[in-house]
Amino acid sequence: MSIKTIREVIGETLSAEMRRDSDVLLMGEDVAGGAGCSGEDDAFGGAFGFYKGMVGEFGRGRVIDTPISESAFIGAAGGAAATGMRPVVDLMFVDFVGVCFDQIFNQMAKFRYMFGGKSKTPMVIRGTVGAGWRAGAQHSSMLHSVVTHIPGLKVVMPSNAYDAKGLMVQAIRDEDPVIFLEHKVMYNNECEVPDEQYAIPFGEAAFPRQGKDVTIVAISNMVTHAIAAADILAKEGITCDVIDPRTVSPLDDEAILESVEVTGRLVVVDEGNPRCGLASDIAGIVAEKGFFSLRAPIRTVTAPHTPVPFAPELEDAYVPSVDKVLAAVRDVLGA
Repeated sequence: MSIKTIREVIGETLSAEMRRDSDVLLMGEDVAGGAGCSGEDDAFGGAFGFYKGMVGEFGRGRVIDTPISESAFIGAAGGAAATGMRPVVDLMFVDFVGVCFDQIFNQMAKFRYMFGGKSKTPMVIRGTVGAGWRAGAQHSSMLHSVVTHIPGLKVVMPSNAYDAKGLMVQAIRDEDPVIFLEHKVMYNNECEVPDEQYAIPFGEAAFPRQGKDVTIVAISNMVTHAIAAADILAKEGITCDVIDPRTVSPLDDEAILESVEVTGRLVVVDEGNPRCGLASDIAGIVAEKGFFSLRAPIRTVTAPHTPVPFAPELEDAYVPSVDKVLAAVRDVLGA
């Protein structure tokens, strides 16, 4: 067992899986770098430094620098997966998904269905999400609800290093296309992580805090806010079930409904925009399937329905805060 950051486990886990399975390869912009230049034949390791040294170990046939054309290299990865390879593709920012959306939702997400279940598309598309990094509106979106809407895609959103490792192993070994979304402000968050490889099954939520008064479902970085709020409320004698779905497609709605059956109150915390978002989806599931368990109206805590602002003061106000989670919990308790 070691203390690791999310940044560390992503690169280490991918390298371990590439050693285990020669069909696993890496594609993306500047993941290898250095070709034709003086100095080290290696890149910084991609935009966030995950892949440093990998081209030296695995070679340019498996660590593949791509042109700046998401439609080209995402499409190429889909074709590689359909023919038996297991590509892991670095999209960098999820905001770029619009450039290659046809390849994702109209091709690879539909291969298994269109070929009567006989086709497999084992590939992982990694992308960063979220505000707080001062990256501007075009590099800070939470588009998880967009890809969650697409049948045929699995969507993973880890909130800590332990889950990031286990979910990445599962994603690489899965037979379907997986969208693996990491919140960029969490990369240096650390926790204990086993040294050996392990897989966390998709569709199984985690309960970082347990209680009986209010259920708080939180997504990605909002899990840290929900835990902080739950710890503050615990000192006041209020206990919360904090649920981290870990994957939003498939979603462990059974765990959420069972928790609400006990607490009778639900707060959903998501940095995504409110209209047609994941918070509204989870609230709708509980309203439809667990209505008679509710003792108060459901509350959602989300970002406003605007692009992410660039001004630091506005960006900080845009992201849901611990204080907003506390207010929502106290509101449903008061109701």
